[in-house]
Amino acid sequence: MRVLLAPDSFGGTLTAVQAAEAMADGWRRTAPSDELRTLPLADGGPGFVAILNASLGGQLVPVTVTGPLGQPVPAALLRVDGPGGPTVYLESAQAVGLHLVPPERRDPTATTSAGVGELLLAARDLGAARVVVGLGGSGTNDGGAGMLAALGMGAPALRAGGGALGALTAADVADLPVARAAVAGMDLVVATDVDVPLLGLHGASAGFAPQKGASPAQAQDLERALGQLAALLGDRDVPPASPSGAGRPLLAAPGASGRTRWAGLPGAGAAGGLGFGLAVLGARLLPGSAVVADAVGLAEAVAWADVVVTGEGSFDWQSLHGKVVSAVAGVALGRGVPTIVVAGQVLVGRREWGAAGVSGAYSVVERPDQLPASLADPAGTLAARVERVARTWSPQA
Repeated sequence: MRVLLAPDSFGGTLTAVQAAEAMADGWRRTAPSDELRTLPLADGGPGFVAILNASLGGQLVPVTVTGPLGQPVPAALLRVDGPGGPTVYLESAQAVGLHLVPPERRDPTATTSAGVGELLLAARDLGAARVVVGLGGSGTNDGGAGMLAALGMGAPALRAGGGALGALTAADVADLPVARAAVAGMDLVVATDVDVPLLGLHGASAGFAPQKGASPAQAQDLERALGQLAALLGDRDVPPASPSGAGRPLLAAPGASGRTRWAGLPGAGAAGGLGFGLAVLGARLLPGSAVVADAVGLAEAVAWADVVVTGEGSFDWQSLHGKVVSAVAGVALGRGVPTIVVAGQVLVGRREWGAAGVSGAYSVVERPDQLPASLADPAGTLAARVERVARTWSPQA
């Protein structure tokens, strides 16, 4: 049997490379004669630049930018030269990642996305013709306001976090053309880790602010604040995607004109609304898992395989909204190859994961008392779980 091992990272415990290696180790224990191929993946979140660097090569350029709490943090841009000029890949989580905010200081009403604007300026200084921005894993919820401030918008409230946006006035965003001019001439592409809109039940605030430290009341305040930001920035209709897939995704909910609005674009709510802020700058929003899949040759790898094993830290509702697991399952389903998910936790039911094209879903942590052991040895417990899964799926077992 030919087995493709194509996981995402497992939260803060395993990188995608480490997870793929652990899966391979476990499978070999049961079926040592099976042919294994590892293909670590990412969406737009943590690991985006590293995965692309491993596949595409290019030059990593170190920079220092403003972190979510205003402190300097290290980051790296990936420059890849091509016939149309240099493409620069950047990872927003390196500037605004939740991992950069200590648990006791997590408050998305106060964290800023200014560092992402600084990454864009660094990409411009590298002569980028095209910039691909990976979004995901953020500790911010400011709709990209801090990023816009770093690009030249002067209102202090834009740098003060999502909680300050409710008091914005039209005068505070009057210099939006300055920010747009800062990135003019670069083709901006956004690789989002989820396809959610800016506002609403599954938007940036309601869907994700609680995991960044927001109370229910703060999440509601952030929802109103982002609505205020969107209104002031002139949330305009944007054209739908072409049938070829270029431009904005066709999945965006159309307005009365048959067009859609920035705040309603799939991915506008990614990374605390950074997708929205980048759309305001003229960026195209695309699923990050698909961007990476194209870059690393996922379709060709799936065509080689008899079965695909993927996974992530938590297989939940977010997984079905543009993350790696759903991308892998979609590609494999189109080629008649079964997809198996092995995750730290499986929090969606059989009906949901079956409808997404998944043939089997297995949790490393099957009981609450197993969680401490999994956190203490994430690679070992993942390998052990995959070893048992292989007994079901490999003809060698």
